[in-house]
Amino acid sequence: MNDAIAKLTGWIAKLTDLLISLVILGIIVGILFNDPFGVIAGVGNLFSQIGDNGLAGLLVLYLIYMMYPNK
Repeated sequence: MNDAIAKLTGWIAKLTDLLISLVILGIIVGILFNDPFGVIAGVGNLFSQIGDNGLAGLLVLYLIYMMYPNK
């Protein structure tokens, strides 16, 4: 059972790393080619919504940061 949980956790970590890499690639492509996929606009909207929520948004951002393991 522990082996299955460890394997699942490993897959989730790899998937998270892949998604972070894709977001970074989308931002780079957006900078180079005038944002054809809207990634930069999406990231801008996300931070705008966090900023509009004030302290609650900052608290959620901090909690997400604390949950992500440091490598």
